Amino acid sequence: MVYQVNGHIFLEQYPIFSHYCNLAISKSFLPRLTGQSTFSCQLRGGSPVLTMAEEVTAVVAKTGDFKDNEMREVDVGGTKVLLIKQNGVFSAIGSKCTHYAAPLVKGCLGQGRVRCPWHGACFNIKTGDIEDFPGLDGLQTYKVVVEGEDVVVKADKKSLESHKRTGICPFAPKDGEKTFLIIGGGPAGLECAETLRREGFKGKVILASRENVLPYDRPKLSKAMSVTAESIALRAKEFYSTNGIDLRLGKEATKLNLEERKVTFADGESLSYDSLLLATGSKPFVLPVAGFDLQNVLVLREPSQANEIAREATGKRVIVIGTSFIGMEATAYLAGKAAKITCVDMISAPFVRVLGEKIGAMVQKMFEEKGVEFRLGSGVKELKGTDGKFSSVVLSSGETLEGDLCVAGVGVVPATAFLKDSGLSMTKMGHIIVDKHLKAAAGVYAAGDVAQFPLPLVAHDTNIGHWQVAHKHGNVAALNMLGKETSFDSIPFFWTVLFNKSLRYCGHALKWDEIIYNGSVDERKFVAYYVKDDKVLAVCSLDSDPAVAQAAELMYQSKMPSGSLLKKNSALSSYL
Repeated sequence: MVYQVNGHIFLEQYPIFSHYCNLAISKSFLPRLTGQSTFSCQLRGGSPVLTMAEEVTAVVAKTGDFKDNEMREVDVGGTKVLLIKQNGVFSAIGSKCTHYAAPLVKGCLGQGRVRCPWHGACFNIKTGDIEDFPGLDGLQTYKVVVEGEDVVVKADKKSLESHKRTGICPFAPKDGEKTFLIIGGGPAGLECAETLRREGFKGKVILASRENVLPYDRPKLSKAMSVTAESIALRAKEFYSTNGIDLRLGKEATKLNLEERKVTFADGESLSYDSLLLATGSKPFVLPVAGFDLQNVLVLREPSQANEIAREATGKRVIVIGTSFIGMEATAYLAGKAAKITCVDMISAPFVRVLGEKIGAMVQKMFEEKGVEFRLGSGVKELKGTDGKFSSVVLSSGETLEGDLCVAGVGVVPATAFLKDSGLSMTKMGHIIVDKHLKAAAGVYAAGDVAQFPLPLVAHDTNIGHWQVAHKHGNVAALNMLGKETSFDSIPFFWTVLFNKSLRYCGHALKWDEIIYNGSVDERKFVAYYVKDDKVLAVCSLDSDPAVAQAAELMYQSKMPSGSLLKKNSALSSYL
């Protein structure tokens, strides 16, 4: 049975009724209405009042038309709904991913969940819950009944207005309960806060962010650099207060006292906690060369920095240092806007360390076709300027490149300097060492860019600064903060967009014995498998959806074929 509470749609088995809205709604309170599957509950004068919801019914298919493990978009009241048959049972959910609205029918159906073809988010086909990321919201769910040979979908009309649902009902924390403090307003921090509320935590949730803007969709900064922080906010300002999340902006942590369970901030305030999540993210690496502090030497991490680069680069000569993802995405955005762009790096081709020489050379050619020049195999010796303003780059080869603007995309370091004397175990690079539950110390967890964590896929600890991983970290950390022991079991998934072409990647391969290609890299339509000791550690694709989503699901189910098998049969769908 499906219920609608204060405009939110929930399944009967959800614990939402005993946790949210301070309504003490329970199954015993809810009426059993013959022939009706939905109702609305609204507060009037402080008491819950039930009203019948308007229901839409549609015959969407014949039972004989559907094979098991088939997905199909069907029309219900003028809205596309995803109809799925698995293990002989039909289910219906929202048809679009809640991240960037990818059509899920083109994704990958796993055991009990569907995976987005674009960025790998996963949704439970029964409950609509988001089970892997990116994205914050779950999907709407709809009742399916079989009447003779007809497959019938029944939906509350209001639930058809959006494919998304937050799973959180308006909530006010109770006094005397625990305080959970989250440091960092990125995806790990926000997802942690939301998971705490979805799971019914009644205490205080404080989300402290160093930045002065609402948590935002950071991957868009290097792909659409003129966007405003407001336009890419992950949640509206009202969302935080409505859901009992105490969002504090401009709060930079300066000290952690593990013994006293207290965090001190740059403004002098100290906050005590019962449980703490450290998710402070990264900061741009400062190139250790003379002239890096010149005016018009810019880095990209925050909206204001992206906006400045977009504004200052127009019609100018731009030198981009670094040919990894930030540098190349920024270059792709600026191509056609800047007068000239030259990319500089010590490596032999863009992305070569992650994707290999062949794909790196293909990417370089894509950029050269847009007029971008490269100086590869040479480091930066010095940045020079006139009157304090950048004017040229001197390479280790001796060549001097003149320019008006320098964009440095030379990597990041974890923003954990304030933890140096905290007593936490950390790597030489400054990453916080955590266990499989993301626990760093008693009552302390770490997530996202700052965490050095066990990755089952490769059977060793690692650090991965992906947007998707950070979301999942926040989710897992929250569950463990609540005492619901949960291990990180996600398959890393990332993407980049260059000149409207999307490279997708899942897994994690620092080294490989060989790369098996299916398709043509030169024709820019391929799937690449990164193999070590005959085990596929990672998969990359271009213009070959949903190959990477299928690979991620196979890895998650421990069913990924070996390199030897792939050479005989590269059809990933045959292994699912």
